[in-house]
Amino acid sequence: MARFWTHVKRVIRDADILIEVLDSRHVEESRNREIEDKVHEAGKRLIYVINKVDMADLDTIKVYKKFLHPCVFVSSRDRLGTTLLLKKILEVSRGKECTVGVLGYPNVGKSSLINALSGKHAASTSSRSGHTKGQQKVRLNNKIMLLDSPGVYPYKDGNETKHALISAVDYSQLRDPYEAVCRLHEEHPEFFFQWTQYADVDDILEDVAKQKNLLKKGGGIDEDRVCRYIVKVWQQG
Repeated sequence: MARFWTHVKRVIRDADILIEVLDSRHVEESRNREIEDKVHEAGKRLIYVINKVDMADLDTIKVYKKFLHPCVFVSSRDRLGTTLLLKKILEVSRGKECTVGVLGYPNVGKSSLINALSGKHAASTSSRSGHTKGQQKVRLNNKIMLLDSPGVYPYKDGNETKHALISAVDYSQLRDPYEAVCRLHEEHPEFFFQWTQYADVDDILEDVAKQKNLLKKGGGIDEDRVCRYIVKVWQQG
């Protein structure tokens, strides 16, 4: 982690403008305040990009435009909002040539955003968190150079359940996937309607386990596997 923070600090140092990529399903939880503080301390301009808007209710997330300035909504997967983001970058840079650093938690879609902006597979991506190891440079045009960076956690943030919901920790790496499912059910009960109408978490697990044949020998549910399966579906949209 310390090595990744070294790369992030270098991106903040080398960039004229910084982008913080946030997850539309958990905007506040995916804000890395330590990154934001370092950007402000460096005297650099910060643009908030709320990514994965294709997975969220727009009416719910519109409120963030009131206090995150400037803020652009984007779907890297559908390449929506990329033109608005490019215009915002040029507005902030006042039309001058600039280097833009892309920052955020692991797996919020930094590399996917770069690919959506460039229109090609310029930055390597993976659904596994921590895929980007160092700085990657991508030139968009004669005005804008992008710098990708590894995703990092704040030093003081050890909340694995929150990390699971914002996809910062891959479902396969969770120590307690059951806790993640409980938190997900508490905040997004409608997500589970694709499998069942049960309201109790343990009943839901049993129903999903039977549907997906996630059972132990003898017919009992494999709680660990079914919990990881549910978190996997959430993380992969």
